[in-house]
Amino acid sequence: MPSISELPIVAELENDSTAGNHKLRRRRRKRKKKKVTAEQILASRYVHEWAFGHSEPSDDSAGRVLFELHSHSKFSDGFLSPTALVERAHRNGVKVLALTDHDTMAGIPGAIEAAQKFNMRIIPGVEISALYSPGNEPGGEEPLHILAYYGSCGPSSMCEELDDLLANIRDGRYTRAQEMLVKLGKLKMPLKWEDVVNIAGKGVAPGRVHVARAMVEAGYVENLKQAFSKYLYDGGPAYAKGTEPLANYVVQLICRSGGIATLAHPWALKSPVSVIESLKAAGLHAVEVYRSDGKLAGFSNLADTYDLLKLGGSDYHGRKADDESDLGSVYLPVLDVFKFLKLASPIWCGSTRNILRSFVEEPSAANMKKKFSFYKPDKSDCCAAKCCGKDCFDLRSSSWLSDEERQNAELENIRLKLSDTVISKVGLHLRLDGR
Repeated sequence: MPSISELPIVAELENDSTAGNHKLRRRRRKRKKKKVTAEQILASRYVHEWAFGHSEPSDDSAGRVLFELHSHSKFSDGFLSPTALVERAHRNGVKVLALTDHDTMAGIPGAIEAAQKFNMRIIPGVEISALYSPGNEPGGEEPLHILAYYGSCGPSSMCEELDDLLANIRDGRYTRAQEMLVKLGKLKMPLKWEDVVNIAGKGVAPGRVHVARAMVEAGYVENLKQAFSKYLYDGGPAYAKGTEPLANYVVQLICRSGGIATLAHPWALKSPVSVIESLKAAGLHAVEVYRSDGKLAGFSNLADTYDLLKLGGSDYHGRKADDESDLGSVYLPVLDVFKFLKLASPIWCGSTRNILRSFVEEPSAANMKKKFSFYKPDKSDCCAAKCCGKDCFDLRSSSWLSDEERQNAELENIRLKLSDTVISKVGLHLRLDGR
């Protein structure tokens, strides 16, 4: 005798139910396609003008724009080179990519160079390790990360202070990693320091992920996820603290150096409300709200409460893990991107003015290399021999200034000031009439 599930009528009902579910899902998808508002259209035009040099968005971009604002390369704990990261982002349809390595901006020049052939824009960024301290509360300290987004010229004033801060954090990573190895040794999981350093790569400060990779290679754990969940998580048996600065100071420094300060992955915090309230008072601009699985309503409400921008990104590392979000998997609503750019543009433009002003005071090839360290000269670079300062400015600015920045009156004045100078490897000369 056939079972109930094998009866024809039951199979037919199941088919009808499946078909009905498909129809229901289609109807729901249709209902989700909301009419594009005039505000969204204007926002989309602004975003496209900023990102692509034209204001006419494609049909599928009126509601959302593919920005990737959180990614890592092998210059910190990522697995891909900046070039490979840019190439993958391009394949995934990303048009604007923020490289936000942990406590270093060393990968930015390579990313910018690779992005030029794809007509992509790179937002120079960094994810700074910090420590939240609630004051006199015992045991209330909490490690966190703050993303800094800069304009095309990078940090401006206070740049040396920022460089020193990042260098100090990276130096602390070496001590921290060694302490982790001591703790792992006591747990009967000895690792060689040379193996961890080799995994990290030349000049890269070793982090938890490099220790985790060494644990996988040694056979102590099956994968990175297990290494973190059992041993390396915050407060775990093999965890060690670094030399992270206080979070409020980090936010203030980002603001002073011309950046946009954003709290990364707040859902990982034990006391997100207290952290956000404190950092907002220090000058925090934004908080990550969007992930590949959608918008987190609770943190979206917190952003509204404290008048913070709502951002997000994949936090891509290239680990090839099943649960890792890929580049471009987080779609930011165009209105949120618009608000981000409207806030950031005047800050970035002011930072660019400061950098160019300091360059005008000493318009030499050496100073240009120092002030615009993100940009590598190529064979066609006019500064390779000698040129009019204005021409050199035009050549450089065409690739790293937005249209809005280039049209700024003060930047045009700086450009004109360079008209009477000749820049060469040996220094600055006055330009003579007719020469």
